[in-house]
Amino acid sequence: MASSSTHVICIFLIIFSTFLHTNAYPFHHSGSYQSSHRHNRYASHDYRDALTKSILFFEGQRSGKLPPNQRMSWRKDSGLSDGSDAHVDLEGGYYDAGDNVKFGFPMAFTTTMLSWSVLEFGGLMKSELQNAKEAVRWATDYLLKATAQPDTIYVQVGNAQEDHACWERPEDMDTPREVYKVDKNNPGTEVAAETAAALAAASMVFRRSDPAYSRTLLNRATRVFEFADKYRGSYSDGLKDVVCPFYCSYSGYQDELLWGATWLHRATRNTMYLNYIQRNGQVLGASEEDYTFGWDNKHVGARILLSKSFMVQRMQGLQEYKGHSDNYICSLIPGAPFSSAQYTPGGLLYKMSDSNMQYVTSTSFLLLTYAKYLKTSGMTVSCGGTIITPTTLRTIAQKQVDYILGSNPLKMSYMVGYGPKFPERIHHRGSSLPSISNHPQKIQCSAGFDMMHSQSPNPNVLVGAIVGGPDFHDGFPDDRSDYAQSEPATYMNAPLVGALAYLAHSFGQL
Repeated sequence: MASSSTHVICIFLIIFSTFLHTNAYPFHHSGSYQSSHRHNRYASHDYRDALTKSILFFEGQRSGKLPPNQRMSWRKDSGLSDGSDAHVDLEGGYYDAGDNVKFGFPMAFTTTMLSWSVLEFGGLMKSELQNAKEAVRWATDYLLKATAQPDTIYVQVGNAQEDHACWERPEDMDTPREVYKVDKNNPGTEVAAETAAALAAASMVFRRSDPAYSRTLLNRATRVFEFADKYRGSYSDGLKDVVCPFYCSYSGYQDELLWGATWLHRATRNTMYLNYIQRNGQVLGASEEDYTFGWDNKHVGARILLSKSFMVQRMQGLQEYKGHSDNYICSLIPGAPFSSAQYTPGGLLYKMSDSNMQYVTSTSFLLLTYAKYLKTSGMTVSCGGTIITPTTLRTIAQKQVDYILGSNPLKMSYMVGYGPKFPERIHHRGSSLPSISNHPQKIQCSAGFDMMHSQSPNPNVLVGAIVGGPDFHDGFPDDRSDYAQSEPATYMNAPLVGALAYLAHSFGQL
């Protein structure tokens, strides 16, 4: 009679093989999970085209005076007097999604992730590297303005409630452009620490190409992090009526302090930040089972960055972060012991119903980045005694990216402008209303709602935009009013830039 442990192993293998059959994950079992995808010489998609478009999208989200080389030509200048009410210059930056508000918290996270994409995979981007760096710089130029005053960060331009009462082009904005800030008296640790992370990460992007700009970014990052750490408090408290429910900080600010310190350590190599992490890591680390990575929660990203310091640079005292990162990886492996991730019948990672694609793109990026660290260090991941190789992580990430690009039950690309079928009625004001070129007359605040509620395709294609994505059953209505599924956002695209660069390179498209 077989032992009980043998029964458990047999049951696990049956469940796992069934999952692989139904979800088409190309693994086979031989003591470790190996991917057969490396034997496939043909890419599932044109990752290079998708990479180009994923970066181009950011030009459609630009606020401010647009440059002569603006490629998303249906967009024009907007928000030119932003900040004037407070006698500060806050022109520029990005609109985060389909509205006309500039939210500093998700903009800073977008900047950090765009920078991380360039730092890990920029060497593979070839001709797209310059475009990616320009996307970073459009954000950092704004963040430098927002942090120009000591112990003060301007964290939002525009009242979201009033903005959402209108459906108008950014070029026509006539809603109040009120300015909101955090300072010593009304702290905002999470937004300040994320801004510090963004500036620090971006400083490395420009270290060789523009050393003076890089130093400016790093000096500002240092100052902003000091402010974040010294004056602790959530910006969701002091600015609750303004930032909630849109970008409330639900995870607290401990994750941003760990994240910000980690980026500053990577950018400066100053042991002060390593000591800070080692001294405060337990307090800032939160629950190991906290596996959400996005604009609000940075724990997993910080752990993976710190695990690199241990794996690749052999820094002692950071071993626990490798273990925490391994646990996160094990939570994602379909059918493996300790797996807790949910997938749709078509194989898409499903975290929540509102803008789920942000978790798909960020997870895909983390999988490819961790695979890179594992390969460089010659290490693997053990999930309940089963060895997970870097190749497996790449396979899972590729499957997620392929789903986004059209390998799904609906054969729908969730990147606007990519492939033969993609969302045509996205929840985006500028895209859904006729452009200034075609309709120079002002479209009043409420007049645009006729178009918002219509079934007509958007007249302007926001090329490269990743929308919120399908529901748990792989369904997608392509309904403009359904913002949870049809609205794009900068923080959905930013991690995908790095993932697409890796895939385009690995299949010889770059």
